[in-house]
Amino acid sequence: MSVNREYTETNIRIPYCAYDALAAVMARQGASRDATVRRLLAEHVERQEQEHHEDRLTHISTVLRYPHPPPRWRKEPRQDRPLRLRASAGLLERARAVSLLLPGQYERAFRDYQGRVLTDAVVTAIAVAEPFTDEFLDGLLPLLRHRAARNLWRLATAGLCTGPELELLDAAEEVRQATAWTSDTVPDEDGQRLLRLATALEEDVAWHSPARFQVAANFARDLLTGPQAEDSERMMQEEGEAWDELHQDTLHADLEHRAYLKRGTTDYDWSGRGGAAVWRAERQVALQDFEDWLTGRTPTVTTEYAVQPPGWVLSRAADWPAVAPNLTPTGRLPQPYAAWADEGRVLVFLYRNRQAVWPLRRRSHPPGFEPVPGAEALLAAADGLRPEQITGYIEALLIDWNHDFDTEEEVPDLRLALDIPASRAYDFGLISAEERQRAMAEARAATLKDMDILIDLLTQSGTDEEDLQQLTEARGNVRQFTAVAARLASWSGSRFRAHKATWRWPGRSVADEFLAGASAGLVRWLATAAHAQSSLIVEQAMQRAASDAFDRYAPRERSARRRV
Repeated sequence: MSVNREYTETNIRIPYCAYDALAAVMARQGASRDATVRRLLAEHVERQEQEHHEDRLTHISTVLRYPHPPPRWRKEPRQDRPLRLRASAGLLERARAVSLLLPGQYERAFRDYQGRVLTDAVVTAIAVAEPFTDEFLDGLLPLLRHRAARNLWRLATAGLCTGPELELLDAAEEVRQATAWTSDTVPDEDGQRLLRLATALEEDVAWHSPARFQVAANFARDLLTGPQAEDSERMMQEEGEAWDELHQDTLHADLEHRAYLKRGTTDYDWSGRGGAAVWRAERQVALQDFEDWLTGRTPTVTTEYAVQPPGWVLSRAADWPAVAPNLTPTGRLPQPYAAWADEGRVLVFLYRNRQAVWPLRRRSHPPGFEPVPGAEALLAAADGLRPEQITGYIEALLIDWNHDFDTEEEVPDLRLALDIPASRAYDFGLISAEERQRAMAEARAATLKDMDILIDLLTQSGTDEEDLQQLTEARGNVRQFTAVAARLASWSGSRFRAHKATWRWPGRSVADEFLAGASAGLVRWLATAAHAQSSLIVEQAMQRAASDAFDRYAPRERSARRRV
């Protein structure tokens, strides 16, 4: 993306047929391509902004991710062509705001999860001015309202629903049914949490894959073609009884009907991604509860708080509440909170459609709070984080890295430890030269041991003797050994990694270290290390959830297919 004084320039990719339709509009109006795109986009944004957000329009190609993602191999032909987009930054931002993002999609994400909001805006704008089609799009209702589009996607997720997801959604449906016909319409605490998890799974953290887009296309062919197309779109938009029945029937389809819904896909089992999505839903709800605890919204505010997943315990070392003040009419933080944030004395995170400020301490005069003195050292490492990452950073500052759990059952499966490079621990005066040397020797011994294990493994697998000799000669030289191992053991699916000399930090939370009077340099470094380590642990926990879900559900589904 490039920027000049008047326009921001970026590139999108659109179907060939949309490009041809754009050329027809250009010829009809006698304008340049850039000018035509800007005019169409501006008119589209103005129309969309006047509609309720659920009634805005999207093109069917966006819902079906057509043209399909870029080819994985260089020689594969593309199904789209580039289009330069030159418009004001304000217009592009408005276009993004009114475009469709499916549940689980983000503008910047892994290929299967990446939303294409600018593409959606431009393609929809072109389709309104000049309808287009091709072999893939032919017969499909071209324009859908946003709620109908998301519900088409929900049908695809239901048609390819995995065991972990179905288990959660069925439990939530039981809660809804149990309270639907009683005077007590509010579920108990566990029931409310189940409903929140199901909502997060369906609206925020859904998993994506080419197979789900294929199933979405199958549903589109069945529902959005022919004389029934507009009625089907209306049914999905209104979300009445007919929609609920269709959704539940899809979730609980028998094997024969599910095979029909999945036509065009492979037999690959997606239970791992389903388990990871359920884990992400649990994590999202856990962070929301943590924010409630931090702001005092939780009725009973304790000095310790367990976050599950991944299972660590947070310690509020002092009375440092977060505050969510009423925003100004323009949606900004009021003073003096805004000034404190600009000065780097507090962090601001998104909280219940508002903004919350942390850490503060109470004082007697208005506004009743003030920044914690000296907290800049604690907060500096958050510079550059996105707003949605701030809650995780605050969490990292409060993790009790050496918490004493009461029972074995409470101990998390993952190793929750803050490992510091031995050299940095020595530089900060945390360990002696002898301790640093011992850590380096232990890391060296562990690395040599792993080298020997890999050599033995390759020997038993029948690796060529000349290659084995080369690997054996490289033993002891990490760089050479890693290079040779990468070539010989590529089938193992993992790279050889040398062990690093580390020292397990024996303290509690980084906030505790700050309160104990540690130097600003150490506090800043610990905050950075704690956030990096906690982010890694969260990623490892999600990967384990995916692996556990596959082990638990996939064999059962495979055995069911064998019985059929």
